[in-house]
Amino acid sequence: MDRIALLVVDVQKGFDDPMWGERNNPAAEKNIGALIEAWRAQGHPVVFVRHDGAEPGSPFTPGRPGNDLHDMLSGDPELFVTKTVNSAFHGEPDLAEWLRQEGIERVAVCGIQTNMCCETTARVAANLGFETDFVLDATYTFALPSHDGGTISADELSRVTAANLDPEFGRVMSTREALAALNGAA
Repeated sequence: MDRIALLVVDVQKGFDDPMWGERNNPAAEKNIGALIEAWRAQGHPVVFVRHDGAEPGSPFTPGRPGNDLHDMLSGDPELFVTKTVNSAFHGEPDLAEWLRQEGIERVAVCGIQTNMCCETTARVAANLGFETDFVLDATYTFALPSHDGGTISADELSRVTAANLDPEFGRVMSTREALAALNGAA
């Protein structure tokens, strides 16, 4: 059986702060939960990733409530990675090394933010030679100001992430497709 690691990126309480503004995809948490449940039921590894903010005033400062993982992330992961940058592959312990030691060649990425840490993690995974699935509807993000004025909606940022990743860095899929692929891998 080919093992597929589920990388659950930065599902932290700090993203509940209203300072982030408008978010998209209100079903993301439900979809993330469904992925975790299915991965565990099939005996595939689940990796939790936490961003530890290093900047002054970061909502993800270690020891502050925003740094905590959401309560929906119950149970113990097979690996817990902490990072201070965007990619889960630049944290501790070394994610790529662990995946290789476990004989895992494929990962599925979900979490927060779609176009930031999730996209960066997917890009680095692919660059390191891992087959990469990006579960778009199991991520969410926030609107951002455009450099030429106005605002880029969270939905538009998600669409751009999908275009950036598929097919160059991996396959972008829905939760339903990821669960079907997981069942096919068993």
